[in-house]
Amino acid sequence: MKKVLFAALLAAGATHGVVAEPNMDKYNKSCAVCHAAGVAGAPKTGNAEAWAPRLEKGMDALVASVKGGLNAMPPKGMCFDCSDEEYMELINYMSKPAE
Repeated sequence: MKKVLFAALLAAGATHGVVAEPNMDKYNKSCAVCHAAGVAGAPKTGNAEAWAPRLEKGMDALVASVKGGLNAMPPKGMCFDCSDEEYMELINYMSKPAE
């Protein structure tokens, strides 16, 4: 059931024009610091189960959380030159189930 929900949420994000691959330099310099290992409660990249409740909030809410900061995540997630589209691409990349 969770996989079906995740697939639906991911498809919904794709309808917002989020189909491009993320800029991996930006992921490695900003997101990976916490999301690769799940530091300070950050959902780990590739852990669809951890990302599911966050995705339920919708992409607009997730981007707003990134831009404003949330809990231990600093504003803009340390990617000060990311556009909203890049944030969406990075979120989709991190929330995609690990293969």
